[in-house]
This record gives sequence, structure tokens and C-alpha cells, in this order.
Amino acid sequence: MSNRLIDLQHITKSFDGQMVLDDLNLYIRENEFLTLLGPSGCGKTTTLRIIGGFEQPDSGKVIFDGKDITTLAPNKRQLNTVFQKYALFTHMNIADNIAFGLRIRKKSEEYIREKVKYALRLVNLEGFENRMPDSLSGGQQQRIAIARAIVNEPKVLLLDEPLGALDLKLRKDMQYELIRLKNELGITFIYVTHDQEEALTMSDTIVVMNQGYIQQIGTPEDIYNEPTNAFVADFIGDSNIVDATMVKDKLVEIFGTRFACVDTGFGSNKPVDVVIRPEDLELYALPDGATAGSPEYEKVADKARELNPGFLEGTVTDLIFKGVHYEMDVEANGYTWLVHSTKLFPVGSRVLMNLDPFNIQIMNKPESEDEQAVNSTDL
Repeated sequence: MSNRLIDLQHITKSFDGQMVLDDLNLYIRENEFLTLLGPSGCGKTTTLRIIGGFEQPDSGKVIFDGKDITTLAPNKRQLNTVFQKYALFTHMNIADNIAFGLRIRKKSEEYIREKVKYALRLVNLEGFENRMPDSLSGGQQQRIAIARAIVNEPKVLLLDEPLGALDLKLRKDMQYELIRLKNELGITFIYVTHDQEEALTMSDTIVVMNQGYIQQIGTPEDIYNEPTNAFVADFIGDSNIVDATMVKDKLVEIFGTRFACVDTGFGSNKPVDVVIRPEDLELYALPDGATAGSPEYEKVADKARELNPGFLEGTVTDLIFKGVHYEMDVEANGYTWLVHSTKLFPVGSRVLMNLDPFNIQIMNKPESEDEQAVNSTDL
């Protein structure tokens, strides 16, 4: 995945005077599954439509395999698009739907028959040639839309919220189908979604966008475990984001308590943002009536200190059972912490709370919103 296939250079786009993309730079590699992720209105679909040729940028270039295709018509580009609305031709059977693009290209009927069978086999719908679209489930219709796209052998498949209309179980099933297809076909997938779990599950690379700017580019692991700023940390999964002070390298103060961490290079006594994922917080139950300094309290405190010299004391104020874990609110030092744990701590429990130094993520505080925007792919 080292070769650049698509290069977006200084792309700017506005609608009715409102800036949607502002000097966006992004490259996409061959055989990469890249996801554009962000809230509604962040510019991700506009970026996809510019790649596909359905929108023209106000300025900037779209380079495809070394050639400038900025003004090239969509049907002249080596890519196909799958939309959330499948846009199947209801008066045509499945075989004719899949064959539509091939017939426009004047391929032979023998060639078309073989390609239709191949595409249906890829999407696990062999034998569906004579069915009509309205006889299929939503998931089956989505597979036909994908088959219709891949039968044309594009170098790139663009997918704009393609699973949004499906129910949860079917959506998860289709996520794995798309991964399988990408690996089997060996083509580049560019995927648009606002669903964080979907992006984390399928992607080689995630591009997090907000208000027309790229906030962070990286692997799913990088995006989740090492968010660049508070927006990314808050948007990707659940997070506790708190004000803190970087005392010195590998030492941070959170609500007056000092914790060991692994971060360096932030300077001394500098205000920072700290991101702590709810599954990384460990709780230790305090016995009823135990007070700081008492033997009962110190026994629990010593156990907590084995993880990190610092710890916080709090009270469980809310509890929800999520199946694989309990989701709890813990009030500590005037802040409501979100905690995920496989252990049950009933509402009202007094607890000590601690975490491994490796699970404390330190971020510089942005001086302005614009400081969070990177809009480049210098990874």
C-alpha cells in the first residue's frame, strides 16, 4: 500500500458562500480501505463527490494515477460509486441491473453473462439473475448495487453511507462482506460514514473531518488510542476529557492528584487536555465506613497504587448493564467520570479509581479551533 493512486491537492469548495472544504490535501494509496469519518456537514461526502467527478472543486486538483482528472466526467474515471440509496432499476431483473454498465460499453453478451455470474458469486447471491429488485431484502439489494459497481472492474470503489439504511445486525454482516470483497478484489475502497464503529471495524486508514478540515489521519488503532485533539477523542468512542497540568515529563496532575504517565516533550507546568477511555479506568471498592488513613482504607489504596502512584476517590452514581460490561458514572473531584467495567459496583459504592500510565493520553490545548485543523497527509 505504498503507491499513491489518488492525490487531492489544495481542494477548496463552497456552496452559497459557505466554505465546505478549505485547502484540503489528501492522498489515497492503491489497495487501501480509506474511510472519511465525521459528523454531518463536515465535508466528507463533498470530498467523495469531488473524487467521483460529481462535484467540481472551486480550486485545487484531483490527481489519479499521476494524471490530472479534475475536470474529467464521472463516466470517464476508473471508479464506481455505491450510494446509500441503491438506485437499482426496478423494471429490470438482477442480471440486467448488473449488466447495465457493460452494455453501455458494448461488451459481448457472452462476456456479460460470465461477468454477471462472477459478480453474483462475489456477493454470495448466485442464482439471483432472474429475480426482481423489489423481491429482495435491503441487504440483498445493497449487494446487487455493489455487484453492479464491481462488474466494471474499477480501480476505486466509492461508497457513500452504503449501509445506513440497514438494520444493526445486517449492517455488521455487510461490514465483514465489504472487508472480504476488498481483500479478494484488491481494489481501493473510499468509504464515507458518520459511524465510528463502522470506521474502526473496516478501515486501513481513517480520515477524521470536521467543518471542512481534516482533524487526524491514521490507522484505527492510532485514531482511537492516540487522538490528536479533543474533537477526535470525543468523536471516536467514549472518552473522559479533563483539564490537567503537565508537571514535567512523565508526570501529570489531574484534579490536584499527580499521576505517572509516559508522555514527554510538553514542557513544565503546562495546561493540557487529558483523554482517558472509560475501559481503562480501574475501580477498587472501599469498605463501608473506611476513611482515609484507616487500615481498611490503606489496604485498598495500596492495591490501587500498584497500578499508578496517584488515584482518585469517588462514588458510583449511575449504573447501566450493557451485556459485555457495566457502564457507570463515578463522581470524583467534581467531575462525572464514565467507567466501563466487567465488575459490578452498585450505585452508592465508594471507590478508588486508577489507571495504567500507558492509558493516559496527553494533548496540547488548542489556542483556537483552526489550530486543530491539519488538512494534509503528512503521516
